[in-house]
Amino acid sequence: MKITVFGSGYVGLVTGACLAEVGNQVMCMDVDQNKIDQLNAGIIPIYEPGLEEMVKTNQAEGRLHFTTDVKEAVDFGLFQFIAVGTPPDEDGSADLKYVLAVARAIAENMSDYKIVVDKSTVPVGTADKVKAAIHTVLDGRQASIEFDVVSNPEFLKEGSALDDFMKPDRIIIGTDNPRTAELLKALYGPFNRSRERVITMDIRSAELTKYAANAMLATKISFMNELANLAERLGADIEQVRHGIGSDSRIGYSFIYPGCGYGGSCFPKDVKALERTAQEMGYHAELLSAVENVNDRQKHRLFEKISGHYPNGIQGKTFALWGLAFKPNTDDMREAPSRVLLEALIAAGATVKAYDPEAMHEALRLYGNLDGLVYSATQAETLVGADALVIVTEWKQFRSPDFDALNQQLKDQVIFDGRNMYEPQIVKQYGLQYYAIGR
Repeated sequence: MKITVFGSGYVGLVTGACLAEVGNQVMCMDVDQNKIDQLNAGIIPIYEPGLEEMVKTNQAEGRLHFTTDVKEAVDFGLFQFIAVGTPPDEDGSADLKYVLAVARAIAENMSDYKIVVDKSTVPVGTADKVKAAIHTVLDGRQASIEFDVVSNPEFLKEGSALDDFMKPDRIIIGTDNPRTAELLKALYGPFNRSRERVITMDIRSAELTKYAANAMLATKISFMNELANLAERLGADIEQVRHGIGSDSRIGYSFIYPGCGYGGSCFPKDVKALERTAQEMGYHAELLSAVENVNDRQKHRLFEKISGHYPNGIQGKTFALWGLAFKPNTDDMREAPSRVLLEALIAAGATVKAYDPEAMHEALRLYGNLDGLVYSATQAETLVGADALVIVTEWKQFRSPDFDALNQQLKDQVIFDGRNMYEPQIVKQYGLQYYAIGR
């Protein structure tokens, strides 16, 4: 099949590469000429395990193409995927200007039947707005061209996006046209071989399903962080509690890891957008507000623990910071807890020596030559001259450090662990003080 994908960011690039991987002809369109030039030169603008190899392979075999030409892109595919950004507006609602701009561009250039697929995470009712935008342009052209608008939300986790696309838990198709549903089922046939993963529903339900999924996962995280804060006050160990409740099949182990808060491009934005949608409907979504408030508060917990350990302040102290990305296996620092922490430390007069396996270039883009922030080339380099160690991202390579060496290198012999990576008793055996979350 021939497929056009508007947007070559995270969702668009993964979608295009994976659809090409199973034999389709795919054209990714983006207005950013520099990004398209880089992609055509084999330079991938984001880090995602396996993505660079998949893009290069499908480019070399002639199945994956990149362009800035809107007309070429619209002419190319029967399926027109919209995978552009929906950044939060000032009031927390999703900004649809890029989605609707693509819809109008498709309408201005289409000459035959198209299936317009909303892949971006968009509020309930967006498909109606996309449909109206296309009708308006076609009416202005005095053109009578058939089209359908479909909601097909993505469920990609950064760090495992290729697996999520190639081996999905579910494929949601929201449409009011049975024929269109069959065409989408055919498109997703290669990803649906071992069992039936396609779930068809009405468009509005499909749009809400995406927000509901992210809000549910964010709720589990905030709930566990709330319990972790309570466990500290009760003298309980939240990690033991986690094992105890996770063994209940009704609860499970996924997304019940306490820590220093969630971040990224999805959960914070989507919880706010769903809360805003509820307000527009005249409904006060108390739980969503609480989820967001608990997470915002949790991002300050590490700084609170550090401040508690240093009652005379941290002016002049140097902190080794392991982890900048909001989670492992990505370079994404959007809404990352590390940003809240390092900004607070520097504002209090401390120096931060930061290291992340993938996000160093992103940190440099965000902070430049910020006074008090030192970019370290390795995790070992962060420890040189450091008073304390702070862990914010649970990268695998941080799991088994040399605690003897840490005892010798850290002037104040203290670790602040925002991801509960170590057993407290083991760390303390090496003469180190250890602060974790809920332990």
